[in-house]
Amino acid sequence: MGKPKLCIPTNIEIRRNISSALRSFKKTWNSDEKIFEELCFCLLTPQSSAKQALKTIELLKEHKLLFRGSAKQKEKFLKNVRFYKTKAVRLEEAQKKFPKNKIKKILMQNGLPSNPLKCREFLVREVNGYGMKEASHFLRNIGFGEEVAILDRHILKNLKSCGIIGELPKTLAPKKYLETELKMKRFCKRHAIDFGELDLVFWSNETGKVLK
Repeated sequence: MGKPKLCIPTNIEIRRNISSALRSFKKTWNSDEKIFEELCFCLLTPQSSAKQALKTIELLKEHKLLFRGSAKQKEKFLKNVRFYKTKAVRLEEAQKKFPKNKIKKILMQNGLPSNPLKCREFLVREVNGYGMKEASHFLRNIGFGEEVAILDRHILKNLKSCGIIGELPKTLAPKKYLETELKMKRFCKRHAIDFGELDLVFWSNETGKVLK
């Protein structure tokens, strides 16, 4: 059974960029600072684009406020993203709860590297601002995307186009999220598709770019 066209990179360059991105995600696990940066990035992405979230991360780093500082100090550099005041508070909470020099140890105590699904449950519980999607996004960005799906509206639209789901869900409660994720895994297995890269393929086929 052949792969649906939607699940195949449009050209060789995109294929290479996806492979490069996946290798980069794996390397992130080697750096506590990079892990914390990704934790913050995924706090910024809800209702905002990855591009704007990345710009915000760079501003915080430039002003030495990614790993330190109060929500009030961070606020003025978060105006590229929606709900920036709320997100500034969440960033401050995250730096207190997950210090950059301890974050890897904390994640290892809660499932990584052997059990990303257990770690996702921990993240949803403990990170203010993380639901299933954000926790999955974070895990993918630090090299553990083989078992978790980032089910945003864009991905769900493509899943519907591929016949993986029958309709776009209005909401994704945890139970529904897990059911949809399982359908996606079965689809990938049936068509010999790398589950960990499918969302990157969907994105790149529409935009021509590979973003995290």
